[in-house]
Amino acid sequence: MALNDVKTAVTQLTALVTDLDDETARGASVLPGWSRGHVITHIANFSAAMTRQVEEALQGRLVEFYDGGRPAREAAIEAGAHRPAAELKSHLAAATTALLATWDKVGPDDWQRPITHRDSNIAAAVNTTWRELTIHTTDLNLGVTPATWPPAFCLHLLNFLRPRTPEGIHLTLQPTDAPTWENGTGTPVTLTGPLPALTAWYAGRIPTDPIHGPIPDLLPWP
Repeated sequence: MALNDVKTAVTQLTALVTDLDDETARGASVLPGWSRGHVITHIANFSAAMTRQVEEALQGRLVEFYDGGRPAREAAIEAGAHRPAAELKSHLAAATTALLATWDKVGPDDWQRPITHRDSNIAAAVNTTWRELTIHTTDLNLGVTPATWPPAFCLHLLNFLRPRTPEGIHLTLQPTDAPTWENGTGTPVTLTGPLPALTAWYAGRIPTDPIHGPIPDLLPWP
């Protein structure tokens, strides 16, 4: 469980958007069709939804992650993406602050309480939040890239994304700066490069350093 890593991710994200202005908020993120305003709105909405998951779980209740499911999620992102930068930053700060405060309410015997998100539990929700905040911070296209992802995060993300390896392939990642990582069975495919670059590719992001080897098409995110 990566609670301290989540707090670090919030601190990094908050610092990154401190000077965000309206023009920059309208600028393109690295996600196709999304501005920085879309990404910030998504992070804030995700944080609020996760806060509700944990709050309700502590009361022994299960609730939908987003009221109205994915269509409502996407509509809320689009509706909020075009707000002034000041509103975007205020929303993000309030949502992430509330989320961190919610983790402080979780007692030692509460971490295994179930939540509906991924049919998991409160402990898994911490790792989910770590992934969301870390990846989307780089998606903002504000100078922080996957090259900054620490080894512990890279290895966590690779293992979470194991279902992306296509059937019939034995994928071997040989980082120049970390131990070899393997997944799947079948035709051998070996890729080399820095660990953050290999992880970024496996996560569907653009590596900032070259990757060498026959790059396969991956399956969707789990």
